[in-house]
Amino acid sequence: MFVAPDPGRARLRNSSRAVLGVALAVAVAELCGLSLVASITGGLAALLALFTVTDATVRAQRVTTVLLPAAGFPVLALATALHDLPLIRDAAFVAVVFAGAYARRWGVRGHALGIFAFMNFFITQFLHARPGQLPELFAAVGLALLSAGAVRFVLWPIERRVPPAAVPPAPPGTGLARPTTRQAFQATAACAFALGIGQTLSEDRWYWAVGTAWWIFVNTASRGETLVRGFRRVLGTVIGIGAGLLIAIPLHGAPAPTAVLVALCVFGIFYTAPVSYSWMMLAVTVMAGLLYGLLGVLHPGLLVLRLEQTAVGALCAGLAVILVLPVTTHATNDMWIQRALRCVRTCTAEAAARLAGSPVADPAPHAAELELFLGRVRLSLAPLVHPLSPYRGRKARARRVLALLDECAVEVRGLVSVAADPDASHDARLAAACWRVEAAVGALLSPEAERGAAEHAAAERAVDRPAAALTPGRVAAGPALAHLHGLERLLAQLDGPLRRASRSPLVGA
Repeated sequence: MFVAPDPGRARLRNSSRAVLGVALAVAVAELCGLSLVASITGGLAALLALFTVTDATVRAQRVTTVLLPAAGFPVLALATALHDLPLIRDAAFVAVVFAGAYARRWGVRGHALGIFAFMNFFITQFLHARPGQLPELFAAVGLALLSAGAVRFVLWPIERRVPPAAVPPAPPGTGLARPTTRQAFQATAACAFALGIGQTLSEDRWYWAVGTAWWIFVNTASRGETLVRGFRRVLGTVIGIGAGLLIAIPLHGAPAPTAVLVALCVFGIFYTAPVSYSWMMLAVTVMAGLLYGLLGVLHPGLLVLRLEQTAVGALCAGLAVILVLPVTTHATNDMWIQRALRCVRTCTAEAAARLAGSPVADPAPHAAELELFLGRVRLSLAPLVHPLSPYRGRKARARRVLALLDECAVEVRGLVSVAADPDASHDARLAAACWRVEAAVGALLSPEAERGAAEHAAAERAVDRPAAALTPGRVAAGPALAHLHGLERLLAQLDGPLRRASRSPLVGA
C-alpha cells in the first residue's frame, strides 16, 4: 500500500471523491429526517455505487448507475419481507447469490448490478431491517445514488480528463465451459454451506459468513486466485479486529469521532483496493465495528464472532473451488499468457504494416490491450508468487515469465511509438524482423510437436513475401529494428520457462 505507484494520483483522487460521495449521501439522508438505519443504508449504497461501477466510458458508467435501483430495490423489498421467514429467506438469499454471480457473464455492468443486488440483501440482514422500514430504505438508497452520481459526474468528474481503466475481454466459452457460469455455481455452493454453518455459530450474525464467501469470488477466475483471496481476507479481518478492539470499542458509538473514522475507512477501502486486498479488508472490518458502535451493539465478543464467521466463509469458498466445477490455476495462467503473446504478435504485425505505409494499420489499441492482458497474467500468477507459496521452483519461473512479459510490453510500446512517427521508414530488415517475431510467438503458442512446423511456415513466409524498399529521405529503421530484436531476444528467453511449465505446471492443476 505504501510503495505502490499512483500515476497521476488517480487512487488518491478516487478515494477522496468516494469520501465526499458517501458523506453527501449520509448528510442528505440525515437532513431529510431519515432514521440511523436508513442513513447507514444510504451511505453503504453510495459506497457500492462508487466502488463497483467501472464501465469503460463515462456514458456507460451513468447508464449502470441509473440501472442500480432496478437490481437493488426488488432485492431490498424481498429481503425485508422475508425477515421473519428464515427458511424462505435463506433460499431467496442463495438464489440472489447465484443470479448475482451469473450476471458477471455480461461484463462489468452485470458484475456491478450483481454485487449491488447481493449487497442489498446483505445490508438488510446487517441492519435487521423490517418491512415497516422499507419506504425510508428506498428513499435512502435513491438519495444516495443521486448524491453519488452528482459527485461522480458533476462535482468531481475525474473520468472526463482521465479515461476509466479498460477491462480485458472476457474468456470465451459457452455453458459450463464459460468461467463465469462455473463460478456462479461455485459461489452458490460456497454461500449455501457458509449460511448453514454460520447459523450454527450465530442465529443473528450468520450473514458475515455468506458475505465472506461471496466477496472472495469477486474478481477471481481460478482455484489459486480464490484461495489466496480467502487467505488475504482472513488476514485483513484479523488485523482489523485488533484495530477495532483498540479504536471502535473505546468510542462507545460517539457520533462525531465515529463519523470521522468511518470517513477514513472509506478512504482506505478505495485507496488500498487496487493494490492490497488485506489492507482493504482491514479498513472494511474497522468500518463494520464503527457502524456496530453507532447501532449500540458493539462488544468484544461480536468482533470475535466476526472473525469466526469470516473463517467459515473463507473455508467454504476454498472447498467450493476445489470440489465444484473447478477451474484450475494452470489452465487460467496458460490462457492469459497465450492471449498476451497473441497480442504481442498482433502489435508487431500492425506496426510492420504501419511502417510499410498502410493508412489503416494502427498498433496502438493492441498495445493498450496488451497492458490489460498483462494485468490479468499478474493476477492469475499471484497465487504462485505469493510469499507463502511452497513451490519455490515454480515461483522462480513465474517471476521470470512476468519479468520477461513486462519487458516485452516495454519493447512493444517503443515499437508503437516509432511506428506512429510519420517519417519512420520501412525496409526489408524490418519486414524480416517482424516475421521472426511472429514465428517466435507461434512457436511459443504451438504444442511441442508443432513448434518446428510453425517456425518453418514463418520462414517460408519470409521468403515468399516481397520486401518493401527503403523509402529515400525518411528516418532510418534503427530504432524499430532495436525494438524488434529486443522482442526476439525476450521471446527466445520465454521459451525455457514456458516449455518447462508445459511439463510441470507453474501452479498445481
